[in-house]
Amino acid sequence: MRGALGGPRVLLRRLREVMAEPVSAQERLDKIVVLIAANMVAEVCSVYVLRVDGTLELYATEGLKREAVHLTVMRTDEGLVGLVASQANPINLQDAQSHPAFSYRPETGEEIYHSFLGVPILRAGNTLGVLVVQNRAHRTYSEEEVEALQTTSMVLAEMIASGELSALALPGAEPAVHPRRMV
Repeated sequence: MRGALGGPRVLLRRLREVMAEPVSAQERLDKIVVLIAANMVAEVCSVYVLRVDGTLELYATEGLKREAVHLTVMRTDEGLVGLVASQANPINLQDAQSHPAFSYRPETGEEIYHSFLGVPILRAGNTLGVLVVQNRAHRTYSEEEVEALQTTSMVLAEMIASGELSALALPGAEPAVHPRRMV
């Protein structure tokens, strides 16, 4: 990883440590996005979780406005995050705002970030959410960075599939994907 603090092995070791801590699901998710951002030298790391109603909800972020967590919601046919979810493939862009699928969300404060790497959070062929890193600089993320983010997303898939994040959904909203929906 270009400029990463410790590389994939360090990221995985620290991720394992965070997963073992006896903390709430939101605390764990918050620690994970901070860890990923630091390891990948990203100014932003965000996790969007696919809800039962088919929308993607911002569940955690490092770098975007904290007030946007559990308030920012988008359909899978909206924005780059929706595109990653619907195609179930990574999207790696130097200038996200110039992409036709870019959808501006003023509550997030993301307008200052240019580069974008989004990977689907997958389990058993099902998209459960999207993991995103962003930077102000125009850059393309390396293959190693894409692979590290994809590997990290597997841990998030297990958190989502276990139902651990269901209690964090917006009031009155459908919870995150429930484990019995998994194939």
